[in-house]
Amino acid sequence: MYGDEATIRRILTELGDTWAVVGLSANRRRAAYGVAEILQRFGKRVVPVHPKAETVHGEPGYASLEHIPFEVDVVDVFVNGDLAGLIADQAVAKGAKAVWFQLGVVDDDAYKRTRNAGLDMVMDRCPAIEIPTLR
Repeated sequence: MYGDEATIRRILTELGDTWAVVGLSANRRRAAYGVAEILQRFGKRVVPVHPKAETVHGEPGYASLEHIPFEVDVVDVFVNGDLAGLIADQAVAKGAKAVWFQLGVVDDDAYKRTRNAGLDMVMDRCPAIEIPTLR
């Protein structure tokens, strides 16, 4: 399994509240937009990461993780599987505490690398589905 219940709970409740959401843009029809809104509702600071660097949900966006001028706790990945491993590696380099690959995003090699680097990781799950069950 790509993230047991204890890991999911730890990421959502203990590791910090700053979430970089990679793939988040101002497009309201994209899943990332709604998930970010739910994360905010549960007290998370959502930092949009998208090549357009748009402001979303009141937070300024950044073109990449390396452009964020502060620490992030969790990197939530909404990109296709071909790019997800690169984002996981960037999350490790950024000093994040965890990486979360959204539903349908699976990369076994990235999972192993990220876990070996000491980060928590969840794949093929959605925090917007998981977080309401913790309360």
